[in-house]
Amino acid sequence: MDHRVLLAFYGDDFTGSTDAMEALHRFGLRTILFLDVPTKEMLDRFEGVQCIGVAGTARAKDPSGMEKELTPVWELFQAIRPFFVHYKICSTFDSSPETGSIGFVSELSQRYFRGPTYPLLVGTPDLGRFTVFGNHFANFHGNVFRLDEHPVMSQHPVTPMDEADLGKHLQKQTSQTIGYKTVLDMENTAPEPSVLEDTEDITIFDALEEKHMNWFADVMWASRQEQPQFMIGSSGIEYALAAKWKAEGQTKAYEQTKQAQKIEQMLVVSGSVSDVTRRQLEKAEEAGFHMEQVPYELLTSEEVPSSFIQHILALLDQKKKVVLYTAKGPSDAAIEKTRAHLQNEGIAEEEMGIYLGKRLGEWTKHIMEQSSLRRLVISGGDTSGFVTSQLGIYGLEVLESTAPGAPLCHAYSDDDRFNGLEIALKSGQLGGEDFFENVFTAGKAEN
Repeated sequence: MDHRVLLAFYGDDFTGSTDAMEALHRFGLRTILFLDVPTKEMLDRFEGVQCIGVAGTARAKDPSGMEKELTPVWELFQAIRPFFVHYKICSTFDSSPETGSIGFVSELSQRYFRGPTYPLLVGTPDLGRFTVFGNHFANFHGNVFRLDEHPVMSQHPVTPMDEADLGKHLQKQTSQTIGYKTVLDMENTAPEPSVLEDTEDITIFDALEEKHMNWFADVMWASRQEQPQFMIGSSGIEYALAAKWKAEGQTKAYEQTKQAQKIEQMLVVSGSVSDVTRRQLEKAEEAGFHMEQVPYELLTSEEVPSSFIQHILALLDQKKKVVLYTAKGPSDAAIEKTRAHLQNEGIAEEEMGIYLGKRLGEWTKHIMEQSSLRRLVISGGDTSGFVTSQLGIYGLEVLESTAPGAPLCHAYSDDDRFNGLEIALKSGQLGGEDFFENVFTAGKAEN
């Protein structure tokens, strides 16, 4: 790349990475999200791109796994020298010393990116995420909860948030010093580079209103240096900086030549068991989607079950809109039946998610190879990673914002069958109730 990239980000899970890409796209910044560390040849295919991302899975890993995954990404970003390098996390700060440790990432990053401090911004008021005096709050069904009282995050099975003070939660993960820039600092201090002087190793920035996001962006852009500024946070960082760049005319005008096409068939593959997904599946059925539950006893077949694949292909021809799903929400009896079946086949409980994801990926590839499908939706963060891997997809670019954080994308693959595929990746918690029908109808108005 012979121009300087504005921002390079690494997303610690797949669907969170598309969220960051979409935020940049929304403000007119052409962004490519790579699903693995790109080669120089891959980067050269996208000359003029202003932002790049790499999607990963660090949120689910221990520190040694995180180091192995992040090292080649940080080496790439160090070589590219963007203005900003962003470690993109979930806006609910999912992390612990053992799993997805944000503190460990900060310490690791000191080897690659120097600076007076590492800014940390998690609040995104537009998405119902707020930080006030270092304490974090999140919207849930129209009500705002402090993170340690949030109905979902305080009960998270892997990384329960029992502390709303982001600094206190983070201090359990690192020996680095942590400071705060509060809403009062923002009210009483001009947004100048001096804000970052005499600061701690990590500085947590409040965000209650849009003006606080703007203040953060003003400080960051005014403080830019020859060396990349490393920062940690949610897609709030993309929203804040992209709005600043658009207002200042930093976005390069580019014609989006790829548009969502009018399609007649669509497959949804859902590995998510969240309650949000349950409601989306119910609404899809109301909208005319044919619902086909994964037969759990076929998951352990030594070979891909060709008769079942042919059954799905016939349904696509007949029904046009088909959902292949593992379970309808967390109370579906199929969850326990699947677990028992896999246990009987000698698969350990901690390996079940990976096993299911890989199997769904294999099945999806066979369905795609034997059909002319041009649009695919994957529901579930882990499922998304395994399916895209099976299809040889190395990059994504936003086609249309079908729902916040879950856009319809153009896929780049060296396999001609999957190059140009239209695909939407959705985490269990994202997308409105009508998400699947909205993705199906994308592109129809323009054609």
